[in-house]
Amino acid sequence: MTRVDARPGRRARHRRVVPLVAIGLVVGLTVAAVPFLATATPAAARIAAPATEPAGEPGPDPTTTDPTDPGPEPTEAPSTTPPEPTPPAATTEPAPTTTAPEQPAPTTAAPTAGPPPTTPSVPPVRPSAPATTPPAPPAGVSVTTDDITLTAAYWNAPSTVTTLRVTVTNTGVTPARIRLAYTLPAGLTDAGTGGCAPAGGGEHRCGEWASAPGVRFSTLLRVRVDGDAWKRMPLSGSVRVTATAPGVPGSVGDDEGFAVLFPPGPPVPGIRLAADAVSFDIGGGSSGLDVRLGNTGRVDAEGRIEVVLPAGVTVPAPPSGCTTVDPARTRCELGTLAAGRTARLRLPVSATPEAQRQAPLAGAVRAQLDPRSGPARQVQMSFRITAAAALATPVAPPPAPTGSQGVLAAEAQVGDGDGGGGGSVRRTAILLIVVSTLLVVFALTLATTSLRRRMTDPDTGVSPAPTE
Repeated sequence: MTRVDARPGRRARHRRVVPLVAIGLVVGLTVAAVPFLATATPAAARIAAPATEPAGEPGPDPTTTDPTDPGPEPTEAPSTTPPEPTPPAATTEPAPTTTAPEQPAPTTAAPTAGPPPTTPSVPPVRPSAPATTPPAPPAGVSVTTDDITLTAAYWNAPSTVTTLRVTVTNTGVTPARIRLAYTLPAGLTDAGTGGCAPAGGGEHRCGEWASAPGVRFSTLLRVRVDGDAWKRMPLSGSVRVTATAPGVPGSVGDDEGFAVLFPPGPPVPGIRLAADAVSFDIGGGSSGLDVRLGNTGRVDAEGRIEVVLPAGVTVPAPPSGCTTVDPARTRCELGTLAAGRTARLRLPVSATPEAQRQAPLAGAVRAQLDPRSGPARQVQMSFRITAAAALATPVAPPPAPTGSQGVLAAEAQVGDGDGGGGGSVRRTAILLIVVSTLLVVFALTLATTSLRRRMTDPDTGVSPAPTE
């Protein structure tokens, strides 16, 4: 007679394994949920905290003087014109505030009217945070300039008086007082710009404008170019603006360069020279410099081209026939140039980030033809150097947010400025996640081992009856 061996010890062991596995899984899932609770609760608190801060924004005493401008300053600002040259009657009044009604575009309501966060969880809010535009700074200013471009009439005059158009924009959200200063290179002097006075070293300082938020206006600087200034080419200058706003500490500013562009000359028969502008993209890549030298005479001549670049701009790899005289000068021998023919040359150009930020700049090309008979012929001209990095330079650092900026901004404020509290919460959350992961792995390992034993060792078996 046979009996079924129930093996109660083995059944008891299986009963203990199942509760252990269940307990391990429950503990792992509970601990895994703790980091979410630890991070979601502070995030919800951070969402609500900044919303109460912008209610009280006391402003310090307004400052009406600019401490960064020592020495006597002009008492009045230069005359202004609209940015668009269409209205001719805007040059009668020197005050820039006359153009304020034309450009009323204050933007104070847009940045502060953001919708309050309503979702308590972090993941739904994160995708929408990059889509929001940052608020405009309380005080901001930007400046753009044209170039001083001379015509062929320059070669037939002892000096030439021209104008440099400067456009200023109040990019802040509060009224500001704006000052302007400009530096002229050697060979250029101020020709009597109203509201501006020399400060030494080619620098001139002007009076201040009272500008409303969003207002954009222009002014014309009168400049005299000497008749022999072409011998010093390339020539470049710069314009700087600073703005102060009531209740905003310190000042903000912006600057931009301008180029002095001479036409090919002095005029000499039998030679023609042309050079294209050089531009740098946002990545610092250059379009290169294209130069064309034409022999318009009746005899063949040996051609030579010399390129002079401003500081920070170089020819990194001169092509065949060209040599680097110094970091700012490259000379190219073109060989014999037949009468009526034109030689074309392309030079690679590179610039340092600082030089690109100072653009627009000017470079110069000097060309020479040595004919088989007769005197040598020389001519030179300047070309423009622009860079996208100059337009991408931020005008002023973004201010600290004063209102609710969403979950991402709230987390950044708590994590960086509350004495390390946000960092300790993150470290605790990471530690809990690691511990919970280890517990879940242990529970799964225990369950897998138990299942393998059950598969290899059957629960029931037949054993022979004991002999009596």
